[in-house]
Amino acid sequence: MRIILVIIIFLFAFYAPVRAAVELAVDGQPPESIEEVYLREGVSFLAIDDVLPVLGLGGSWDAVNHIYRILTPRGTAVISPGSHFLKLGERYIPLDKKPRFIDSRLRVSEGFVTRHLPDLLGERIYYRNLDPQSTADRGGGSALDRLFSFLLRKKNPADGPVLRAVAIDPGHGGPDAGSIGDGGVKEKDVTLAVAESLQKLIKMQLGIPIYMTRDDDYGLTPEERLKPATQPDVDALLLLHAQAAPDYKPQGIHLYVRRTEALPEQAIQTDDKDSLRLAESLADSLRNAGLTVYPIVKAPLLPLGQGDLPTVLIEIGYLTNPADRMLLQDEEGQVKLAKALFNGLKEFGSARK
Repeated sequence: MRIILVIIIFLFAFYAPVRAAVELAVDGQPPESIEEVYLREGVSFLAIDDVLPVLGLGGSWDAVNHIYRILTPRGTAVISPGSHFLKLGERYIPLDKKPRFIDSRLRVSEGFVTRHLPDLLGERIYYRNLDPQSTADRGGGSALDRLFSFLLRKKNPADGPVLRAVAIDPGHGGPDAGSIGDGGVKEKDVTLAVAESLQKLIKMQLGIPIYMTRDDDYGLTPEERLKPATQPDVDALLLLHAQAAPDYKPQGIHLYVRRTEALPEQAIQTDDKDSLRLAESLADSLRNAGLTVYPIVKAPLLPLGQGDLPTVLIEIGYLTNPADRMLLQDEEGQVKLAKALFNGLKEFGSARK
């Protein structure tokens, strides 16, 4: 109980909702101020409809296809909430942060503004955060990253079962629907369905505790989403998501693990080979089930945090792809995914003996 209280105090001290402001302009032009800037998980997000006019660009939301088109000198670029890609012609350009709806407006990260818009515009952009203290790292690394570091640096006991417990996080929930596909299928629904099937398999066949971040359609505070990782017997953490793309072509499953890097408070690197081993076991099992799986990516995605608890973020398919969407909506398809994830998890546990 004392540990949980410390975590909550730590989180509220460093993770208060923040609104900031930025100055933006095409290089050489007088800057304009954008006041409506939302801070989410240490990243500033700006409404795309506020950004484009300042840079002399146009854009519009396509409610039918659930995409946003940006008119640029290089052609029409397309982004979509929940998609890690920007489409330009036939090219798919990866994004560090997905566009997302916040307060009913589509918003992009400041990294999108400073890295991708200059390329689309063909000119340099002046960008200045007027409230840098709100987004600056406090003591090295974001507050949430340091909290993850605290939570995820665990040591396994010398004896006992190889996997004592597993934590599963079905992404999004409640008012946060996540990605949305044709027909209104929501990421929050398919991730929960697959998570529940996986939970049942683990309980029946391994008989170990499962800690779910949610078991129904409701939203979670950051501390509630982190709570399963605080359980002392958790030996693996799976984060389930689905994604969208600007068109129907992208298909398949992506797996992400955290990058191995030195923590700010330490001079040594975290040994996170087990996350990669877990991802490899999951990928092999998914492929054996006949599913398309992309190469594993080491990425600085916030939900992966830092530390050495085996942790994998799994994008279980594209809601914008007809075949993936059918798989994710169908109960048999959800069970197929869950069985493949279970087999990969079981193989990972067996290999650790």
